[in-house]
Amino acid sequence: MEDRPLHGVRVLDLTNVLAGPYCSYQLMLLGAEVIKIEKPGHGDLARRLGPEPALNSAGIGASFLAQNAGKKSVELDLKDTQDRVAFERLVAGADVLLENFRAGVLERLGYGWEALHRTNPRLIYCAISGFGQAGPMSQAPAYDQIIQGLSGMMSITGTPETAPLRVGFPVCDSVGGLVAAMSICAALAGRAHTGKGAFLDVSMLEASLSAMGWAASNYLVSDVRPEPMGDQNATAAPSGTFDAADGPLNIAANRQEQFETLCRLIDRHDLVTDERFADREARKANRTALNHEINAALRRRSALEWEQLLSTAGVPAARILTVPQAVELEQLRVRGYFTDLPFPGDPNRTLRVSGNGVHLNRAPLRPSAPPPLLGEHNAEVEPVGVELP
Repeated sequence: MEDRPLHGVRVLDLTNVLAGPYCSYQLMLLGAEVIKIEKPGHGDLARRLGPEPALNSAGIGASFLAQNAGKKSVELDLKDTQDRVAFERLVAGADVLLENFRAGVLERLGYGWEALHRTNPRLIYCAISGFGQAGPMSQAPAYDQIIQGLSGMMSITGTPETAPLRVGFPVCDSVGGLVAAMSICAALAGRAHTGKGAFLDVSMLEASLSAMGWAASNYLVSDVRPEPMGDQNATAAPSGTFDAADGPLNIAANRQEQFETLCRLIDRHDLVTDERFADREARKANRTALNHEINAALRRRSALEWEQLLSTAGVPAARILTVPQAVELEQLRVRGYFTDLPFPGDPNRTLRVSGNGVHLNRAPLRPSAPPPLLGEHNAEVEPVGVELP
């Protein structure tokens, strides 16, 4: 961990479930020491979430195990006088405090930004919430699905017949966590120049809208209302899911040369000279007819055969995999994306956790320890740079 950019940075993580823990997991992979401040006897709600009831009952549910490797766990009750003293001493020596309570909760406990800034002027305080710390919705509860709906994301997911649909994973939590991690890293870099801390107010709603790209900008710039298009890409054609002999295949021939290469490889040279498909705008306008012609040609080979043939020729193409198939990709094995760790509390089982897709100096970023049991580090975590009584 000493060669990582956040080595020596101490993060106090008061968050639960996903957006916050996902953020602090990224910081841990980058070298930070992350201390989870958990409610005594209960801990992060994610400890009780997952498909195995036995693990949930033991406080190590799969949802917790996925995002908390390499962290330390300390139990503190912020309403208890002695625990408050211990927390304040930790704050005095910390670099970052991360929380995802509803707006104002920590301030009502006496630990708002102004109070903590007085205790530690160098502290980076990051608050992740559904809607931000101000505004008419700041006190509304929010989970990932709520944000997916309010952002407009669900309205453009699926087909005209099936929308609105929830995206199949907690994308808004993940995006919110990534935005928070990026902002914390930026604030730490800024502090290196100014010596001053910062208050970061991260709104999952706003972060999600920022990640929606063209779906939002096409409306803001050109007053074009996005519509659900299923597996098709509104910006280009042919770009979407097609039918190989044995199953679906994604193709994104977004550039003219890619379209011409695709036509050559599927032995449909005539499509290039067809005026209906002459350029990007013509192909978008005649998408249905073009897809029909391409699907008929693709049914001569398997999805894997087309993937290999088209990709080699520079046309983006790949099969559509299940999650079990995806995690077994040789590409991920070669890159060292997964890490095998001892399973918390069970020496006969191994825990496999994800990385974050970043290699530092040609090596993957890996957690150095398994997720902690609740309160596992109560006796060993001490304030940094603060004299003990």
